[in-house]
Amino acid sequence: MAIVAKKIQDSKTKAIGEIKESLGKAKDFIFTDYRGLTVEQITNLRRQLRTKEVDYKVVKNNFARIAFQQLSTPDVSGYLVGPTAVAISPRDANEVAKILFDFTKEAPALHIKGALVGDSVYNAAQTEAFSKLPGRLELISMLMSVMNGPARNLAAALNDVPSRLVRTIKAIADKKGGVA
Repeated sequence: MAIVAKKIQDSKTKAIGEIKESLGKAKDFIFTDYRGLTVEQITNLRRQLRTKEVDYKVVKNNFARIAFQQLSTPDVSGYLVGPTAVAISPRDANEVAKILFDFTKEAPALHIKGALVGDSVYNAAQTEAFSKLPGRLELISMLMSVMNGPARNLAAALNDVPSRLVRTIKAIADKKGGVA
């Protein structure tokens, strides 16, 4: 349990405000333990996450805990223990989780603690299961494919009627033309 000071220093208030501002821009957060990663590995991970417009920040646990409380999010203090870095995702958190879990194959030192997705708090196992779900764009394309199927079949059926009529008339004309 953190010790709460009676008077908070201005520098700490400013640091909490900066963290709160960063966290306020997103709705999904994935908590990791980065202990054991080299600077090169963290840089590589940040580069991969930037492609999805994700910030990967090392945070002070007490400051982050206060910022999350001020944002009125569910309690994530259990993940703010030990060295913590937060992947701050403005959208498509499962794609971010996929990147993180794929990165753990390259660098097993990275440990995913859990996630806050919307108003749901996930542990590490639930976060891994979440990462295996199709992304938002994949779901939209699946839905469009399903919605497009009946229209495509109707168009093919409507196109087939005149084609059959033409083939039938041609067959009759060939039959009459060959007999006469």
